Amino acid sequence: MRVWLDDLREAPPGWVRVTTPEEAIELLRTGVVDAISLDHDLGLLEGERELTGYDVVTWIERAVATEGFVPPPTIRVHSANASAAPKMERGIDAIRRLADRLREP
Repeated sequence: MRVWLDDLREAPPGWVRVTTPEEAIELLRTGVVDAISLDHDLGLLEGERELTGYDVVTWIERAVATEGFVPPPTIRVHSANASAAPKMERGIDAIRRLADRLREP
């Protein structure tokens, strides 16, 4: 399954659209997600905190580190947020490095 997290844009053909980090994480927990593409700005608030695609990146990193979520799915960023997208990419790079270390014998 390929998951597209975005509150505004429709998913490309062949992708399942979700609009919240919680929905994305719920699908990731099933273990059937091959790829996920993330927007950053989702227009959602939890109390005083904004929920973003970066929340999914941090969940994946934590799951790889503490729950053996290896290999993680392919992770892409399709956000137009010029400052948040590079932060998300750095998190994805960290996930890849961690997953590679965990797979080494």
